[in-house]
Amino acid sequence: MRHSIVRWLVAAVVFSTACTASAADKTDFLPPWNPPPAGLQFSVPPVDAIADLHGDIVDPQLVLFFAGNQFMVVHDLLEAFKQAHPQYQRICAETLPPGILAKQIESGTLVMGNLRITLKPDIYTAGKSAIADNQQKHGWFADTYDYARNPLAILVAKGNPKHITGLTDLGRSDVRVSMPNPAWEGIAKQIEASYRKAGGDALDHTIMDSKVKDGSTFLTRIHHRQSPLRVLQGESDAAPVWSTEAYFQQQIMHFPVETVQIPAAKNVTATYTAARMKDAPHEQAAKDFLAFMQSPAAQAVYRKYGFLPPH
Repeated sequence: MRHSIVRWLVAAVVFSTACTASAADKTDFLPPWNPPPAGLQFSVPPVDAIADLHGDIVDPQLVLFFAGNQFMVVHDLLEAFKQAHPQYQRICAETLPPGILAKQIESGTLVMGNLRITLKPDIYTAGKSAIADNQQKHGWFADTYDYARNPLAILVAKGNPKHITGLTDLGRSDVRVSMPNPAWEGIAKQIEASYRKAGGDALDHTIMDSKVKDGSTFLTRIHHRQSPLRVLQGESDAAPVWSTEAYFQQQIMHFPVETVQIPAAKNVTATYTAARMKDAPHEQAAKDFLAFMQSPAAQAVYRKYGFLPPH
């Protein structure tokens, strides 16, 4: 009896240690991944960790709505802007999916947990086609500038355990895919276009319909955070992402992931556009920031994180 109790205790300790180690492994990868601003630091991931609100939310001198996949550039970009324009020190930036940001502009409000945000943006950035659509539909913008380009890539775990070689492998029944939701993620249209290039409508239907229904395709709510995290935590085998997101996770964060390149003939390259709002609350700051986005200093930040220059 005594030996049985000892064996049970040993097994319990081993199990507890394994669970703790597993939890620690997952916690190590949790966002936010940017350097935080100065001040009292408090977060309890995953209960309280606001990763896509940056900077000063009280009485900002400039409000920026960035397409979420650019979250990694925000810290360096805003530091460079403040150096070029020291009169602007209180800056608020959001890096949510562009469709969510557009809905926030339309409604005038964003609620995150118990936080209600009614800030209006001075600058909105998104894919070139999304900017054109919103301008045609709403007439929001006073001025625009194309500042970067980005192709697609496939993010997989280090060692590529599922032996993913291209987009067609994402249609396999044994491959769990993390896929941006077309309802609010502009990247989804680009990825689906690449699916059709690689395998026609049949591949797109398999990944976006059949595999969604059977649970092997997971539709994200905020893909630039969820897709890398799901791959890192072993919940998804592959995630089509912008190449800069894979570059950031692999080269900047040194997380255990790899990139599977998509050939140019089957790839899609997005152009990103910054737009100054007609009703920008901080008109001069908006003009200064849009001009800054065209400067060598801003372009250097985007090159650092793997973005291609605009045409």
